[in-house]
Amino acid sequence: MCGRYVTISKIKAIEKRFQVSCADHEAYKLSTNVSPGDLAPVITGDKPGELQFFQFGFTPSWAKKQFYVINARSEGDFNKENNPKYHGAMGIIHKPMFRKAIRSQRCLVIADAFYEGPEKEKLSKPYLVYLQNGKRPFSFAGIWDQWVNEATGEVINSFAIITTQANELMEWIGHHRSPVILPRTYEQAWLSGELPLSEVSSMLKPYPARKMNAYPVDKAMKHPRADGIELLKPIGQRIYKEYDYFLYEDFQLQGMGYSRAKERRQRELFDED
Repeated sequence: MCGRYVTISKIKAIEKRFQVSCADHEAYKLSTNVSPGDLAPVITGDKPGELQFFQFGFTPSWAKKQFYVINARSEGDFNKENNPKYHGAMGIIHKPMFRKAIRSQRCLVIADAFYEGPEKEKLSKPYLVYLQNGKRPFSFAGIWDQWVNEATGEVINSFAIITTQANELMEWIGHHRSPVILPRTYEQAWLSGELPLSEVSSMLKPYPARKMNAYPVDKAMKHPRADGIELLKPIGQRIYKEYDYFLYEDFQLQGMGYSRAKERRQRELFDED
């Protein structure tokens, strides 16, 4: 599952990267530990030019009470063994909770990295997972819905991140699932209301492991209210050897206004996947 992630890109970088505008910059809060219940940036198919802030934790419109469903399995009730080589049907299109949203309420969930841990230890042994070569922010494939609290009249827009079978990096960590990360070339199609279900299903694949990396971090991030740059600090080696900055070091440099590193990162940021 993908239950915690990172959003530390500046709002201007997000607007430029995704060609959107944000009407309320004050609504965006940098976070090194986005948790269920938090408001987080998304781009929806009905407003593809606007950056919005929805609650992490999906509640379908027909629910009698509020849910916090953070992930939606792409295989639905299939692949219960979480076989990483599964190539069968994407059962999400038949699940009552998700079948409306996967057809007409898809969204991009903006992120810079995410946390994952082994299936047994979970976030007691966390890793920070990110895309190599400075490719951030990126987008998870998400679905959303609007729920109204009948008692109070409060309207809540919420979302879930779609997951799929584990890639080699997730297997190395010891986790049985991967969030669906969309290549940049898929993003506009994912938002399109005209996309056939067969093409939607074809996008629900693990991101290539060798374009990602991960390193262990302190389990302090396990607490949902924990936040701050120290959560990104590595406490061990990266899984794949690299000669670039850790995300932690990069964020420190950008925060200090180190122009050369910042300029290089901006060039990398807008390269195609």
